[in-house]
This record gives sequence, structure tokens and C-alpha cells, in this order.
Amino acid sequence: MKSKLTVVMYHYVRDLANSRYPGIKGLDLSLFLKQIEFFKENYTIVSVEQVTECIETKRNLPEKSLLLTFDDGYIDHYINVFPVLMENSISGLFSVSGKVLAESKPLNVNKIHYVLAEAGEHRKQELLSKVYKLLDYYRGTEFDYPSNEELYAKLAVANRFDDKDIIFIKRILQAELPERARDLITDDLFREYIPIPESTFSRELYMNFDQMKLMKKSGMHFAVHGYEHYWLEKLNDQEMQKDITMSLDVLEGIIDRERWTMVYPYGSYSREVLSYIADNGCNLGFTTAVRFADIQADAPLLLPRLDTNDFPPKSDNYLKIT
Repeated sequence: MKSKLTVVMYHYVRDLANSRYPGIKGLDLSLFLKQIEFFKENYTIVSVEQVTECIETKRNLPEKSLLLTFDDGYIDHYINVFPVLMENSISGLFSVSGKVLAESKPLNVNKIHYVLAEAGEHRKQELLSKVYKLLDYYRGTEFDYPSNEELYAKLAVANRFDDKDIIFIKRILQAELPERARDLITDDLFREYIPIPESTFSRELYMNFDQMKLMKKSGMHFAVHGYEHYWLEKLNDQEMQKDITMSLDVLEGIIDRERWTMVYPYGSYSREVLSYIADNGCNLGFTTAVRFADIQADAPLLLPRLDTNDFPPKSDNYLKIT
């Protein structure tokens, strides 16, 4: 089918063993290089502009089309990914949350990633115990939320890549608690496990605006990824609109406000989100639904993606996905 599109999602791409945080869940650079070779041999790698043109003109894509997407604006993407794409004449899609550019502060989602990386499997139960103690500490003072047992029963559901304990820690700190409680607990854990200033951590983790401008000038495409990296479907309309608008403002000069791309943080969206971004110039959107895209059948704002771990040399999962 020439309307079929394989979209691949990446996050951290680095020399894991020699990085400051070798426990972070990412793709080792050596495997990324092998994966690019696999894609070149088996697919036609296309750009966002090609996908958009085919959708709007109802033309066919090249046979076995594939698009590469990189989430969260990590420095990995500038130092490790960008040179590889340039060397192979590939245009990638990079999504960045506005806060990391406007405030030079790390996102809570990344603080959680690195706390989990530093705890590792061998200290996971210790980390879980600390989360329970902090939940108990803040419960009943400023905040009122269910018991630890109730929260665990609701949230601890394993997914394709994380066990139920990890999912519980992520969900409790990403979305379930009131925002201020999430911030307090995440900051407490971050200070204990990552004892360096947040400004230093942020500077090491993310691309800056000048690097993004160079990438854009060299043919890379940038997308909106919210401002705070919230679960957008969990915000009320005013909060959601403010978050997206702030991100658009920060990315002025990197994106075209009349025709821009959305990558939903956590894959989270709602009818209200779709309506708001469509009314404000968004013409393409990417979710985290695990399947192949069909540009003739899928809504342009709801294109699904597979994960880098679904393809060689990591696995052959892509052969099992329908």
C-alpha cells in the first residue's frame, strides 16, 4: 500500500556506557547507526514535508515510506543524531517542549527518568518505599488524595517496556496527583538521586535555540511538544490552551505558526485539544498509538508511531504489529 507510512519514535540516543547516567533508558549510539543502515536498506526514508504534501494532494507515498521522529529536544539529537542524518541526507522530525528553552529548567518527566535511572533495578524497591513515604508525608496536610494501596491498584499496570512498579512511579508523578504535590515529591527525589544544580542538569540535557536554528537551516523539521510536557487531555480547556500557546510563542522562528506539527506529550490528547490546535494552524499530529500509519485512512492530526525498540537491531517486533 502506497498510503502506508511507518513512523519511528526516539528519545535518548547516546553512548550509554560512557555517559554520566548509563542507566537511562535509551538507544545506544552504536545501535542507532546500525538501525539507520537497516532503514536505508529496507525503506524509503521521507520527510515531514513529503508526508504533508501527499496527504494534502492525496498522492501516494513512495513504497515502504518511513519517517524518523525524535522527542523532547535532547542534546543527544544535536550531537549524535543530527550529524548521522546529515551524512545520510535524511530529514528528521524533532519535537521540543517550550519550557526547556524559555526557562532553562528540566521538565518533571526528565527528572523522573533520571531518578529511575539512578535507582536502577537493584534499588527500585528502595525508590518505591521513598515514594510511599513522601505520599504519606504530604497527604492530609496541604493535599487530600487516596491511600497508597488505592493509588497503586489504580495505576500499576505494566506496559510494553516498563513493569508495574515503574509505571506506578511514573504515573503518580506525571499526572495523578495535584500538580503542586507532583512537583514537591519529584523535587525531593531529584535532589536525593541527582545531586547537581538543576541549571547544570538542564544545560547538559537539552538543545539550545541556536542549535535548533542550525538544524532547521539544514533541513530538519521542528514540532510543538507542549510547554510543560503535560498530559494534555487531563488539563481543563484554559490550561490546555495556555500550555500550547506558550509553546508556540517560544518556538517562534523555528516553526511556521500558519502550518505546524504537533507531537502530543505522552501521546495524550482530547477532542478539545484537536479542535484547538486545528483552529490555530496545526496540520499534522503524532500520537503514541502502536501501529503503522495510513495517510488515506488516518486523521492527519492522529498519526500513530512505533518505537525504536520495535526494529532491528533491538527486536523484530515490527513484524508482529498489524
